[in-house]
Amino acid sequence: MSELPGNAGYPVLGDRSLEFYKDPVGFCDHRLEKHNSRVFRSRLLNKPTVLVCSVRGMREVLHEKSSVFLKDPTDLMTNMYGDTLVTTNGEEACLLRLSLSSLFTGACLESWNNDLISVCERHLQALSSSEPQCVYSLFKALGTELVLGLFLNVRPDEHPQLYQEITELCTQHWHGLISAPVSLKVPLWSSGFSTALEARDRLMEIIKDKLENDKHGLVGSLGSLPLPHPICASQHLLLFISALIPKALASLLTSFTLALSGPQQEKMRQRAKAEPEFLRCLLLEVQRLWPPFIGGRRIANKDTTIEGFSVPRGQVVMYVSHAVHRDPEVFQQPDHFLPDRWTGRNAGQEHLLCCLGNGPRNCIGDTLTDSFVKTACSYLLTHYDWALDPPDQNTSYKWLPASRPAEPLHLSFTRLDQTGSCPTHPQ
Repeated sequence: MSELPGNAGYPVLGDRSLEFYKDPVGFCDHRLEKHNSRVFRSRLLNKPTVLVCSVRGMREVLHEKSSVFLKDPTDLMTNMYGDTLVTTNGEEACLLRLSLSSLFTGACLESWNNDLISVCERHLQALSSSEPQCVYSLFKALGTELVLGLFLNVRPDEHPQLYQEITELCTQHWHGLISAPVSLKVPLWSSGFSTALEARDRLMEIIKDKLENDKHGLVGSLGSLPLPHPICASQHLLLFISALIPKALASLLTSFTLALSGPQQEKMRQRAKAEPEFLRCLLLEVQRLWPPFIGGRRIANKDTTIEGFSVPRGQVVMYVSHAVHRDPEVFQQPDHFLPDRWTGRNAGQEHLLCCLGNGPRNCIGDTLTDSFVKTACSYLLTHYDWALDPPDQNTSYKWLPASRPAEPLHLSFTRLDQTGSCPTHPQ
């Protein structure tokens, strides 16, 4: 077995967390060139960490050796959400996934179609009559309404005060989750983490009330599932309504609109509207180039290997989605937006993406996510053309905690006429 390239450095002094979190893409690109390897070693969160930037390595970690590379049972997600299908390991994780899978497949998934369409119509029907839109904020609000409506039966037109309260609590919970994990309260001030804990407690009260009194929709179905302990349903609802999901949806929709923005992309928009298969390819390419999350973290539970490199028991491993999706051994011209690759050289290789995970621990709601994103994109393509307004905005990205434009980006939307053509374009 080969020795891993790179150096984990010394504790504290050798930590590269700040460099990584300021620019994870640049961090990885620099080391990929330096080590001439898509698997290398560094020190993050003051722990020696193997970074995996290849498709082959990602598949080993998440698919072929998923029983070896486990979720960290002491991480912050466990502290904030409890034992869920995202944070548990082994048989417990399998049983939770088996119990919950019925909520995201078959008849349940089909029953949500009308909700997906109505939410998109409410948010998107008047875009051309308004000022240029900050698209990430627009789509995050769209995702929030979808999530709270599907998972809690709480909608802004029916329960405005409760909807507003939950939205604010989810934001507080999320911001505290990504802040320093220090719970501290003094007169007139609380740490972000302390505020997050208070928000979580209030959210759990609301969720408990919903589970006890609302027998319709997903919340009603979840309350009747054979889950291992009474609080399990509440913990999963807390996870499902977290700000994480609207951010992922907003990220994908923002990247889609930016990739197809402007008069120069009009033919591509027309083709996507007319050809469902091409729209599918477009969305796969959006996921490949702009995954919502930078990656995921695992720990080896025994001595093993990744791409022939020795990985000892207890080693932290991080797969980096952005780099995996640009592995030139799998994706030719990896930095180019080429949707037709998915009917050509990469046809049938959707399983090589890790946009929402991969393997047996991939996102349980990936089919729901696909349905929602396709519904929203189809609505936009059917009713609008769009372009950056003004056209000279900075389109660079930031990647943590979710990928999105580094600065607020505004688009103008112009409604298509009856024939599907657009008489004028925003400049």
